[in-house]
Amino acid sequence: MRKNERDVFGDGEGGFVSRVAFSAAPHFQTPENAREWLERTRWPEGPVCPCGTVGRAYKTKRQGTYRCAEKECRKDFSVTIGTVMERSHIALNKWLMGFYLMASSKKGISAHQLSRSLGLDYKSAWFMCHRIREAMAGTSVGDDGGSMGGSGKIVEADETYFGQVEERRPSPERKGRPFTKGGKSGPSGKRAVVSLVERGGRVRSFHPAFADGATVAAIVRQNIHEESRLHTDESRLYTKVGREFTAHETVTHSHDEYVRGDIYTNSVEGYFSIFKRGMKGVYQHCKEKHLHRYLAEFDFRYNHRVKLGYSDIDRTIEAVKGIEGKRLMYKQAH
Repeated sequence: MRKNERDVFGDGEGGFVSRVAFSAAPHFQTPENAREWLERTRWPEGPVCPCGTVGRAYKTKRQGTYRCAEKECRKDFSVTIGTVMERSHIALNKWLMGFYLMASSKKGISAHQLSRSLGLDYKSAWFMCHRIREAMAGTSVGDDGGSMGGSGKIVEADETYFGQVEERRPSPERKGRPFTKGGKSGPSGKRAVVSLVERGGRVRSFHPAFADGATVAAIVRQNIHEESRLHTDESRLYTKVGREFTAHETVTHSHDEYVRGDIYTNSVEGYFSIFKRGMKGVYQHCKEKHLHRYLAEFDFRYNHRVKLGYSDIDRTIEAVKGIEGKRLMYKQAH
């Protein structure tokens, strides 16, 4: 994080800012201060019109509204245009506090709690949470779509199941037989989650319709560098695709083997623990169509954790940076 970013977001000295002092910062107190901070953060070189013109705009009589000076455009815009906050009636300082609360809570914060903390009705708080998750999605360090791992690096892969599927789906068949007993999708008809964790680094999580061999192999193949060492449990989902990597090493959990030298899947299991404790203890209920957004939230916090050098403040700023170019309407396909 650049010094001027922390100065504007914190105590103005570029040093450590306590959580109490941070929550009392000026941009959390009034919408005007919040807008000024957001403008300095999004537009360090001056107002940027959606048409692409930089620094060629002037203020109008409406608070926070600019007008493009280019004669081909001449349109009004504000700092929230083209972001998850566009057309929101929630005060900007409450938006920034919402970002802070969600980024600094290890296992998340419920919409009911956010509603009480920010003085919003539940529906607004719920929608705010989802738009913040949208901002968090795809903003993790190094999460540019490139491969995880690499030469000499270890990537752990594992799958888990959380929550019942809302619509029972027929299981794909294998040689005329269903993959699971009774044709159910996944163990007991639960939602599948597949996660890949680079040892000591970042995570990527997916919610496939089925965690069958072909689907899991495609996820592993598309996201992990072929020169990596792949660590999994004894699941046969990874047997075939594992041959495509430098090494495929396993531990046998069914025989109470969890660590053998540097071979283990404890990192990805630890991520699943945080995810499930948050989903059960904080959120309690999640429709399947929103599960990918919750995974993006937990991925974001894990990829910006303290061990990787991020504080609550740093994590909040990274989340706010992800607002650009994203929209999430209340009524749209998920």
